[in-house]
Order: sequence, then structure tokens, then C-alpha cells
Amino acid sequence: MAVQSVTDATFEAEVLRSELPVLVDLYADWCQPCKQLSPIVEQVSQELAGKIKVVKVDVDANPMVAQTFRAQSSPMLLVIAEGRVAQHHVGVLDKPGILRLLEPVMPRAAAEVRPEELAMWLQQGKALPVDIRDAASYGRYRIPSAIHVPANELAGRVEELQPFDGRIRVLYGRSEEAKEWGEKLQADGVQVGYLAGGFLHWEADGLEVERG
Repeated sequence: MAVQSVTDATFEAEVLRSELPVLVDLYADWCQPCKQLSPIVEQVSQELAGKIKVVKVDVDANPMVAQTFRAQSSPMLLVIAEGRVAQHHVGVLDKPGILRLLEPVMPRAAAEVRPEELAMWLQQGKALPVDIRDAASYGRYRIPSAIHVPANELAGRVEELQPFDGRIRVLYGRSEEAKEWGEKLQADGVQVGYLAGGFLHWEADGLEVERG
């Protein structure tokens, strides 16, 4: 989906009243960093069509929007959900950075568990991590308290994945593999979750890792 141009006159209807979360690119024609950011924003718009709305506003031509959001530097990105600013960033941002900016407002699958959620559930005794990587990887380092059920054994060890003790099982390993298994098991009636971003995301967020 192409990035839509929005003005002072259309901002309320197109952005503040939007049913979808909106990524707003505040730019100026003379701004070189804005020109660097523009194709990245276009790419995000294409990839997330139907999940978020992406618009751009020329701050020189639309002073009301610029003043409302104190856009004193360009480019500036806003994430607006339900009429309120959820996130903002000033300056050029790469694609992974924009996706991280959007993450809090993105719709997600019922089985998906974010790292900060899993960390909180572990503290509360509400979750049990299930490491689906190979034995060597599990032996080197893992999420604290995790049990090991390799991906190729999941189908035959479904009983271990049931929350019989009140703790939801959360699969983690390589992001896509855990997601595929989580969704497959959920479809089969097994109430599991999977860790968004995989073990790499957990580590990148600086969350606790058990070694050895």
C-alpha cells in the first residue's frame, strides 16, 4: 500500500480517527535525512498493509500538525493508536528500528508471547519455557527454568506441553520454528505460547540467561 499524504485538513479523519494504528512520517522537502527515510517507510507500508496505516505530512505545508507535535526537527516519526501518540522518534531510523517502534501497537497472534511478558510470567510462576533447540544449544545457555523438548520430539511429547500445573508452556528457539510449532499445536488444541523474536530477542533485551 502506498504511503498516503495527509494535510492539516485531513489529519483528524485519516489519522486520529483511524481504526488501524498509524505510522506518521513528518518530513520536509529540503531535508536530506527525510529523503533517506522515505523509501524505508514505503517498504514498511507495503509489508504491513492491512495491519497498520502509513501516512506522510509535509511540515512546511501543514504548520498545524507540525505545531501540535512540536516537529522542530525532521524527519520525525509518530505512532498513533486510538487517537493518541504511542511512540515517537526523531531522525533517520532503519527498517528494524521502525518495526520495533511499531511493535507495541501491532496486532499479534493469540499464541505470541513477548519477552517482557514471559519474564513477568516467570516471576509470577505462570509460565514454563520450553527450549526446542538442539541439546548442545540448550546445554550451553537457556532461559532460566526452561525444560528441553527438541522440535523433532514435540509431536510425541504433547502431554508435557499441557498446562496441568497451571503454567503455560512457552516454546522458544529459532523465531519462525517456534512460531510454526506454537500455531500448529494451538490449532490441535494444545494451549501453548511461543516467544516472539525467539531466544535472540530474549538475549537482545538483556533478560536473564542461565549458562552451563
